[in-house]
Formats: sequence, C-alpha cells, structure tokens
Amino acid sequence: MTKPDEFTDIVLFITTADAEEARRIASVLVKKRKAACVNIVPGVSSLFWWQGKVEKADECLLMVKSRASLLNQIVKLVKQHHSYDVPEIIALTIIGGNPDYLEWIGKELK
Repeated sequence: MTKPDEFTDIVLFITTADAEEARRIASVLVKKRKAACVNIVPGVSSLFWWQGKVEKADECLLMVKSRASLLNQIVKLVKQHHSYDVPEIIALTIIGGNPDYLEWIGKELK
C-alpha cells in the first residue's frame, strides 16, 4: 500500500476522556487551521486492553477532517493537550465524497 501524498484528505479518530477535553482539542486544531472541521461525538463507550487488563471507559470521539501533510503536526498538538499517556489518534484516507466539501477542506487548511 502506498502512503497518501500531502494533498490527500484524511479523517482522524481521536478519543478523549470527556467533553471538555474534546472541545479543547477540537478548538486548538480548528483555530490553528490543522483541521477544517471537527465533529464531537459524546457518549462513546470504549472497551480496550490497557496495561495487561481489559478496561472500559465512557469517552468522546473527535472526527477530524484534514490533510495528510498536517498529520504529524496534529499528532504533536493532540499529545500536548491530551490527558491520556497514549491517546488514540488514527488517520484514515478519504477515498471520495462530495467534491465541493472535499475542496472546502483544502481551502480551510494551512
């Protein structure tokens, strides 16, 4: 599989401990123009392995629309503002969608 080029649109999934943290991280990403849009989805119930045992947590999910060229900067910013030792930051390539929306994403980013 080839890596996306710098102009490839991506969506990132980032979980947070609560709504306040979600709003804070979303605000940083949008204000610094690393994300064109961030959706905050409250009430995510997560089940996961952590330090050798199964844990569960109520979290918020951020869905971040951005570009592949900004991924490293986004990861750095999220880690600076996140309460978790190892925050979930997963980037997926957007393979299609509304062309007008995808064009808008690119226009809003630096």
